[in-house]
Amino acid sequence: MIGFLFFLIIVLLGVYSYRKTITKKRTPVPNNLHELLMSHVLFYQKLKDEDKLLFRDKITIFLSKTYIETIEFKRQDIDIVLVAASAIIPVFYFKDWHYSNLSSVIIYPNNFSEDLNFIEGNRNIGGLVGTGRFKNQMILSRRALHHGFANKTDKGNTGIHEFIHLIDKMDGDTDGIPKLLLSNTYLIPWLNLIHKEIEHINNNESDIRAYGGTNQQEFFAVVSEYFFERPDLLKEKHPDLYKMMEMCFCKQN
Repeated sequence: MIGFLFFLIIVLLGVYSYRKTITKKRTPVPNNLHELLMSHVLFYQKLKDEDKLLFRDKITIFLSKTYIETIEFKRQDIDIVLVAASAIIPVFYFKDWHYSNLSSVIIYPNNFSEDLNFIEGNRNIGGLVGTGRFKNQMILSRRALHHGFANKTDKGNTGIHEFIHLIDKMDGDTDGIPKLLLSNTYLIPWLNLIHKEIEHINNNESDIRAYGGTNQQEFFAVVSEYFFERPDLLKEKHPDLYKMMEMCFCKQN
């Protein structure tokens, strides 16, 4: 009997510890979620009312699985909302999407260097997907995160950029080839299109951000930013790219 009671206590302590861990990793959903989204997220503003509700539901699920923490400043509701919006925008038209390769997002107050120093060094990094001891973590600059949603005309969004890398990585390789999003039929045309557009970027013959000419994975992330930030302009200037992005992200006119 004593042995059974001891076993029961151990089990209950284990359950309590597990629940405590899960609770710790939950990020609270801001009470003013709708108001913050309406004020800061253009993608959300353009949705129909029923889709706005779906967007908020997806944010709630994302925050229940992803812990958002801040370094050297107090986390604000707007920080939570902008991270969550960055995550949901690329996958909004997908059913039951989950970032299985992400457990937490760490927000630094400013851009940081390659050694993750945001005080000294060449602080030109606004976000990255962690590796090694930072596996399943994303690190974002608060300054870059907020700028991505504040500027409605620059075709860029750091938060979306980093979540595109996570999506790209989910098929096993961060290579700019979204195998989970495109059928095999379109992979070769996609590669051909990438190489042609990267050449145009590097020859200063494109309005796509220069960083997109770095390699295939950065091209995919940069063009995805463009697609979600300025879809009409991308459709006008790069119709073939727009069609590919539309197929990738299941967006219908």
